[in-house]
Amino acid sequence: MNESIIQVGAAMAMVGIAAAMIFGFRRYLAVNSERRMRAMLEAVGLDPEIATSGEIPTIMKEVRQRCRSCATESVCERWLQGEKDNGNDFCPNAKVFDILRNHSHAA
Repeated sequence: MNESIIQVGAAMAMVGIAAAMIFGFRRYLAVNSERRMRAMLEAVGLDPEIATSGEIPTIMKEVRQRCRSCATESVCERWLQGEKDNGNDFCPNAKVFDILRNHSHAA
């Protein structure tokens, strides 16, 4: 009987640890995605505060979602560090950033 209780307790602990690890990893990805997104905004000539200003919440929500599911994170990191000389065409948000930059210059 005691052995069963110990096994159930160990299983519950392992499930809790796994859940904590998944949550932590997802948080890590979100923080790095947000950092890259803000750095990209600045690199293309936009104020990174636009991400939190509330001026264009729907657009920024979509930008965030694309950034979080981006398949070119390593290319983005190298580009932001200046290791790539070409444009940011690899970025799934490049066209949105161009539109925002053109709109902000026109205003």
